[in-house]
Amino acid sequence: MAIANSPSKLSLPQHNPGVATVLEFLIFKFPGITSDVWLQRMVDGKVHWHDGSLISAQTPYAAQQRVYYYREVAREPVIPFAEEIVFEDELILVAYKPHFLPVMPGGKYVEECLQNRLRNKTGNQQLQAVHRIDNGTAGLVLFSVNPYSRQHYHNLFATHQVSKTYQAIAKINNKIVSVNQQWEIKNRLEKSEPRFLMHIVEGPVNSHSQVRCLKKNADTALFELSPITGKTHQLRVHMQSLGWPLLNDAYYPNLQPKELDDYSKPLQLLAQKIQFIDPVTHQTRSFSSNTELSLD
Repeated sequence: MAIANSPSKLSLPQHNPGVATVLEFLIFKFPGITSDVWLQRMVDGKVHWHDGSLISAQTPYAAQQRVYYYREVAREPVIPFAEEIVFEDELILVAYKPHFLPVMPGGKYVEECLQNRLRNKTGNQQLQAVHRIDNGTAGLVLFSVNPYSRQHYHNLFATHQVSKTYQAIAKINNKIVSVNQQWEIKNRLEKSEPRFLMHIVEGPVNSHSQVRCLKKNADTALFELSPITGKTHQLRVHMQSLGWPLLNDAYYPNLQPKELDDYSKPLQLLAQKIQFIDPVTHQTRSFSSNTELSLD
């Protein structure tokens, strides 16, 4: 059994979804976790309020209060790729995340995630990711080192003040694509079915990406992608909308059967560069990954 060293947390919504207790809300919120599991966690003292007081099966729902709980899984996969610290000072840490490794605990992962690896490596248990990239995507992730300045860095991403550049390799399927050719994609993305997928719908634009071809060969090309907005799976869906699905994408254009990760076929998407004006020092910060995608 893998048990998280640090608690996960969630805030109870102001709008009660029709439950009487915290236990009922947790069962509603996490349908994949049975009531017996939550009850046992409560008996073991693994569910509590912000002040540390324990939550029991009878504890009433309290809107906008924060609940802390300790995630656990029976067997946690070990991702056989290493992360790298690209930069670190008293305010931030920038790390390279390998393919397949999640940024935060989730699903079948508890300790095997970038944040917990870095906490163990640096000894700083206050280290906190201020944004995320998909498990399958490799590349740069920004962490806050100091909890007192953390909100400033969260706000950078919330207000779209971070310039992000990705690299991707896609199948061009013999379509005419020229090196340095550029595209601008603007459309509306909404959740699809299953809920973790996204699709393009009619309506006001809420997603915007810029695409440029860097290199090409007979049937694949290397692209530079600049997301102006940050919707879930935005780059993957936008590339698919151009007719060029990313290499080794298990979601788009067609959802593949759920299988064990094939570490020999990573999704060809890399968060290669981030740049922003530091909200504390007011200096320009620019970081690039030492890794690049290659058509070779």
